[in-house]
Amino acid sequence: MLSVTPIPALSDNYIWLMRQDTTPEVCVVDPGDAEPIIRILEQEGLTLSTILVTHHHPDHIGGLPKLIERYSPQVIGPDNPDIDGLTERVGEGDTCRVMGRRFDVHEVPGHTLDHIAFFTAGIPPLLFCGDTLFSAGCGRLFEGTPEQMHRSLQLLSGLPDDTLIFAGHEYTLANLRFAQAADPHNRDVTDAIVEAQRARDLDRPTLPSHLAREKRINPFLRCGEPDVRATAAQHGNTDTDQATFATLRAWKDSF
Repeated sequence: MLSVTPIPALSDNYIWLMRQDTTPEVCVVDPGDAEPIIRILEQEGLTLSTILVTHHHPDHIGGLPKLIERYSPQVIGPDNPDIDGLTERVGEGDTCRVMGRRFDVHEVPGHTLDHIAFFTAGIPPLLFCGDTLFSAGCGRLFEGTPEQMHRSLQLLSGLPDDTLIFAGHEYTLANLRFAQAADPHNRDVTDAIVEAQRARDLDRPTLPSHLAREKRINPFLRCGEPDVRATAAQHGNTDTDQATFATLRAWKDSF
């Protein structure tokens, strides 16, 4: 059975570790720092066979050189020549097999232009989405446009509702505070704040989330909801869902 556990790294990153009960070989996603990965591998007698990379930011690839030198894993990531060490470059429509599961690759530009996500169907479906979709939020637009990010989020929101969302950062509480401002009558957001605060008080991650839950609490997936659009209209154009998204994202940048 495939299990996924978080490895906290840097200030608020999660490196996701996938493993099967039947083998010591494991896969990690977005290794921004090698040391916590090496520590777990050595403590538990595991071998790093595969690395998945969603985009080129240093806090997602900073550990690659040391891990490649030490373990010589397969390294799968976006077709970006600035990422050294990739053994397989993938894009929209490609697939790869990791830990006995088939993963579909989706291009999800917005946060960066090279950003991809890895999705595997199953029970439950799993999505490793880096900095595109967060719980109650989405990534800042460093390279892409609001139109690109909105399309990317629409693509991800079309995945099965029971998909588990494995995002790259522990941003949930901050995102929920913005969600409460953007969607002030949403009781699901209020309940989510209580749940997230309880988890953080116990030093537990708020991730993974479920896609169905994100559709209830994430304002960036709710641009067509009248309450979200009405609140966003106080900050900019809301003539379309795409315009509402752009207004929300600009508002969040200064929130």
